[in-house]
Amino acid sequence: MKITKDLEIEDLVKIFPEAVSYLRIEGIRCLRCGEPIWGSLEAAAKEKGFENKDVDRFVKELNELAAKK
Repeated sequence: MKITKDLEIEDLVKIFPEAVSYLRIEGIRCLRCGEPIWGSLEAAAKEKGFENKDVDRFVKELNELAAKK
């Protein structure tokens, strides 16, 4: 499965659990206690103040990391 900016964080974590560490390092803590819906990768990044170019970089790097697995 290809990772896109529209992919829900919950689905991303299911298909590529290593994404949690990557996102944490980038400043996006995607797992919060009691948070049933996390939203898309893009929404989570924008909520933390990242720009479109950052979201594009996250998608690119996450796909590269996933391809190595």
